[in-house]
Amino acid sequence: MKLLTLNCHSWQEENQEAKIKHLAETIKEKAYDVIALQEVSQSQNGQIVYDNVKEDNYAYVLLMELEKLGVSDYSLVWDLAHYGYEVLEEGVAILTKHPIVGRDSFFVSKAEVPTIWKTRKIVGATIEFQGEPLSFYSCHLGWWGDEEEPAKYQMEQLLSKFDSKKAFFMGDFNNSAHIRGEGYDFLLKNGFIDTYTAAVERDSGVTVEGKIAGWDENKQDLRIDLILTNFEVSVQSSKVIFNGENKEVVSDHYGVEVEVLVIAG
Repeated sequence: MKLLTLNCHSWQEENQEAKIKHLAETIKEKAYDVIALQEVSQSQNGQIVYDNVKEDNYAYVLLMELEKLGVSDYSLVWDLAHYGYEVLEEGVAILTKHPIVGRDSFFVSKAEVPTIWKTRKIVGATIEFQGEPLSFYSCHLGWWGDEEEPAKYQMEQLLSKFDSKKAFFMGDFNNSAHIRGEGYDFLLKNGFIDTYTAAVERDSGVTVEGKIAGWDENKQDLRIDLILTNFEVSVQSSKVIFNGENKEVVSDHYGVEVEVLVIAG
């Protein structure tokens, strides 16, 4: 099974359309089973296509690009988290080529209104894989030291949802794996497994270099985009992608792709 997570920084990138096309071409080439996207935005005044998805929703536009390439087997789960950059509705998304048997969307932040930009929501899709349900969640969490919306609170809300369900948690956790005693360690102490450290083959894992939105004073390489599980899997590889070496850059974050072997039972 091939998985990809990417914080898109959507509609904030130069040459945005070209970057979407490059992402679509890569998805066609790699044939990911499940893709988690964060910072998936659409305009507040856009035309609704279906449900709450509008015609300029980044993930919907990506699906249209895939269809131009002859790829039409991906389904989209998206929901709004908060308003951003004054004119956008920002959310998180899951794309999968497997039939979806369940959908989920829930807040993990204290705030539960889109007018507060630190509001955080998780979306999920459950597929049937090898005869049993397997769930995937796209996560975009806050920062460990944030007094208004501490990441620890959001992580506790996330953890409380999944006592028995087999799941992958994919996304921008905004907590560096290189910092001890904060969010990354908290997740591992509470039963999450990092597919990066479990991988037979892996690279540096770095997904942010230098200053980006939300990390304005950053001068270090960060590994904040993660693919975690709450059950044991065999991880063949974990690689950073869209970093200028493994495919062209498409966002202020690099993506992470992993190949895992999931055995039913």
